[in-house]
Amino acid sequence: MILIYTHKVTPRVRYIFKQIFTRILQVEIDFTGKVEEFVAFNGPKFSYTNVPLGKEFFVQSNELLFQQGIKDVEVNIQEWEGVPCFFSAIEASEIPFDIFAASFYLITRYEEYLPHIKDKHGRFSANQSIAYQNGFLEKPLVDVWAYKFLEVLKHKFPDFENEARTYQYISTIDVDNAYAYKHKSFIRTIGGFLKDASQFKIFTIWDRFAVLFNLKKDPFDTFEKIIELKKTYNVRTIFFFLIGDYTTFDTNVSASKRKFKLLIKDMVDYARVALHPSYYSMNDVSLLKKEKERLEAITNIPIKRSKQHYLRVSLPETYQQLIDLEIEEDYSMGYASHVGFRASTCTPFYFYDLDFEIQTPLKIFPFALMDATLNDYMRFTPKQSLGKIRDLKNEVKAVNGTFITVFHNESLSNYLRWRGWSRFYNSMLKIVKEG
Repeated sequence: MILIYTHKVTPRVRYIFKQIFTRILQVEIDFTGKVEEFVAFNGPKFSYTNVPLGKEFFVQSNELLFQQGIKDVEVNIQEWEGVPCFFSAIEASEIPFDIFAASFYLITRYEEYLPHIKDKHGRFSANQSIAYQNGFLEKPLVDVWAYKFLEVLKHKFPDFENEARTYQYISTIDVDNAYAYKHKSFIRTIGGFLKDASQFKIFTIWDRFAVLFNLKKDPFDTFEKIIELKKTYNVRTIFFFLIGDYTTFDTNVSASKRKFKLLIKDMVDYARVALHPSYYSMNDVSLLKKEKERLEAITNIPIKRSKQHYLRVSLPETYQQLIDLEIEEDYSMGYASHVGFRASTCTPFYFYDLDFEIQTPLKIFPFALMDATLNDYMRFTPKQSLGKIRDLKNEVKAVNGTFITVFHNESLSNYLRWRGWSRFYNSMLKIVKEG
């Protein structure tokens, strides 16, 4: 155990110290505000305050963890042995910055509470983040800092030992369109034929016809393949089903269709099934509640996991709504336009509500990449994408973190914009599961 002296134990202090020590480094900690208790303690210890008490191991504290509410925070990037950092500390500090305040700033997404311009889908853009602007978006910086800090601690306390955590991988599959052509309403099917005809898409017309008359399998029906690969590579897999009513942005099969319900029930037998709240549910809690109840009625199990469609997250409102509906895990923490670590960590963390200054029961699972990001935004080939995946996986493995990916059932189809990508998911699983 490590004893930490600080002049004031705030909810922010407890939250971020527990994240860094307990969840990342697997180290037990305790706090004291009594100098005599701190001095008398014989084990590993350090002070986290404005000035050192004496000649003890000392980390200078920034004001951020002792404040309440949102304030304009000045972030000046410096370097710590080749790694970016900020919130500089005085020379007496064992490390040149306040690792705890800086980690809190990144993990709570403090900058997303500050005034910013949202994109066309109402999202915080990657290019507005300090991680993107300072070139560390593709690094789980909080975890890197934590492991470097552990080295400093061990140098000071050579007898100190901790048990390292193990690298993990989670595959999440978004089901925005369970089928390309099957089980759509008569109006949507006719509309699809007419649209293809107006654009002279002869091959698409034939495919649509062949699928509807059972001459070919629906190209987006790749679920057997995903389950087969899950078994082959022993992968923890979560399916996020979009079951909202039809809109411009929500174009899945109707949740009233028997075949779609059977598909969802079938997936429950092989993997975890979760909610993919529809586009407009971000601003409508009643819609979110309706969709959660709809999925629970199909699966006959409580739905505890969620990932926003289009990754539409507005802090803190989106997470507050999920908490109200007793969602326990969210997988939306990432960017559509860029790969990397939106919260600068590859360790799941509890959402800290800066509005109410409390750690909430909602656990955030940050993902590192999405198939559509590589194909649609970055315009990578499958080969280039695998190289990027290897780089990101190595970053996560170096800190024994949790590597999470987002794929769609469509990307295994080898169809339309996914032509040439059919083996990509298989190849990716080989990379993330290799030693």
